[in-house]
Amino acid sequence: MSSWTDICHSDEILPNMGRCALYEGEQVAIFKVDHGEGESLFAVSNFCPFSQANTLSRGIVGCLSEVLVVASPLYKQHFELSTGKCIEDNSVSIKTYKVRVDGEFIQLAA
Repeated sequence: MSSWTDICHSDEILPNMGRCALYEGEQVAIFKVDHGEGESLFAVSNFCPFSQANTLSRGIVGCLSEVLVVASPLYKQHFELSTGKCIEDNSVSIKTYKVRVDGEFIQLAA
């Protein structure tokens, strides 16, 4: 059973943008994506394994072959928002988190 933690107010993340939050000692990139069918939330590690920097919350959100991704702002690798898998190198992935809206707050769980 997951234990949910309030991270931020739901209005603090703009559509198609990311925001960094600290969760259990780790930086997490949270994205609110408007993909034409309403808004969805995704949470992945903010740490880019290619640049070795916490930058993914500043990446560009988009769609590649109908897969929602975030592009690393430094080296431009694409990571699937739902699975954390790297599109360009399937041997690399980033951690994903459970995310939801509860009332006015966005919450995370491991």
